[in-house]
Amino acid sequence: MTAPSELDDSFHVFDTTLRDGAQREGINLTVADKLAIARHLDDFGVGFIEGGWPGANPRDTEFFARARQEIDFRHARLVAFGATRRPGARAAEDHQVRALLESGAEVITLVAKSHDRHVELALRTTLDENLAMVADTVSHLKAEGRRVFVDCEHFFDGYRANPEYAKAVVRTASEAGADVVILCDTNGGMLPAQIQAVVATVLADTGARLGIHAQDDTGCAVANTLAAVDAGATHVQCTANGYGERVGNANLFPVVAALELKYGKRVLPEGRLREMTRISHAIAEVVNLTPSTHQPYVGVSAFAHKAGLHASAIKVDPDLYQHIDPELVGNTMRMLVSDMAGRASIELKGKELGVDLGGDRELVGRVVERVKERELAGYTYEAADASFELLLRAEAEGRPLKYFEVESWRAITEDRPDGSHANEATVKLWAKGERIVATAEGNGPVNALDRSLRVALEKLYPELAKLDLVDYKVRILEGVHGTQSTTRVLISTSDGTGEWATVGVGENVIAASWQALEDAYTYGLLRAGVTPPA
Repeated sequence: MTAPSELDDSFHVFDTTLRDGAQREGINLTVADKLAIARHLDDFGVGFIEGGWPGANPRDTEFFARARQEIDFRHARLVAFGATRRPGARAAEDHQVRALLESGAEVITLVAKSHDRHVELALRTTLDENLAMVADTVSHLKAEGRRVFVDCEHFFDGYRANPEYAKAVVRTASEAGADVVILCDTNGGMLPAQIQAVVATVLADTGARLGIHAQDDTGCAVANTLAAVDAGATHVQCTANGYGERVGNANLFPVVAALELKYGKRVLPEGRLREMTRISHAIAEVVNLTPSTHQPYVGVSAFAHKAGLHASAIKVDPDLYQHIDPELVGNTMRMLVSDMAGRASIELKGKELGVDLGGDRELVGRVVERVKERELAGYTYEAADASFELLLRAEAEGRPLKYFEVESWRAITEDRPDGSHANEATVKLWAKGERIVATAEGNGPVNALDRSLRVALEKLYPELAKLDLVDYKVRILEGVHGTQSTTRVLISTSDGTGEWATVGVGENVIAASWQALEDAYTYGLLRAGVTPPA
């Protein structure tokens, strides 16, 4: 692996997930979480990881201490974040500046005010003193052997109000020894053309090396970041999955993918781009947020195709409806089966699922009609691949795949005088020549049905012990008389190594849930390699 000291310094990918990204509502990182994310980011190959503000809170101080001992960074340099010295003080005597040095980080990012109103109203000092604060702090840290980056907070708003002062802050930081001066769209209100024009002007007028930090309040953070690169910025600050305050920051993954695949820049170590989807999802798991299915490049829907017209073209050449090969970013192409499906969609989906339709036009036609018929009744197969595969195999083999035959089932909910409820379900079925009657209780009627089915089958099919229901969604479809509406249930099930989704539709939530449960257990046995009885 390439050692951090050997990385190309001509262009920086700087990640601030552990600081700026952690400000997203709903994210609360422990030190262990931060260490785990830092390892993922280093594995991805970013050049710099901003770990937090040591000295400002104990958690960040502990993170830097542990990161030095516990992480052997292969690609990234760890960065400490802090502020310029206080007004009227000396940088050498400022305790927060000292904490930055004590963090052990070889790179330090300083936030500096570049908007004149913020200097006077927030810092409560003069414009000249603010420039002195920037120069003193940068030069002190440089003298201590640290590499220094300067974030010019609220730069674009400040530039609009007082362009000469905003540029003076940039010039002061650069002349004091800052390696890069980052222009921050802190309020996220800029648009790409504006960013490009300002960056180009500041670059020409100051000669400083410039970076960009974009918030996503207009939905343009990624575009603004790339516009800054077009104007000459050589340092981009991003967060994994776009996490950050308010609506977030520039998303690391589409920025990096665009730089590598669209601009032809080598900004990651060789082979790391293919790890992008895995890294994105792994970080989402650490922060305990569901990965965005529609995120560019790394979302599970990023290369999903639904329309029959698209499928017909993709069957000829996938590039006709895909801007890149999904394998370049570690993702895969998926075919969605719905009432929009045509023959090509079914054939490609069958191939994806490992079901050889053998070019049988009659069979494919039957599947197309069956899907459209069932989607009209309320089923959805684009979100339930397992149920679709069972339907496909049933049509291909001329009979449903059956590991058990259900005689009857019932679920009872009992209201008690004390306000509590009792839920009990009974299942009667045949499996491997045996008639089985099983009863179980649960914390709801669906849970009771799930448990009773498990009780009935686990002795004959021990593989089911690994199955775990991990998600359950109910949707009430359009109906004629309110409570007579059709209900659709989607269930996600895991066996510890993968997940699959099944769908059920019925006149009530219990009936729909039972169908989805039957499919979930049937597919689980198929996935486990169990041969169905004759």
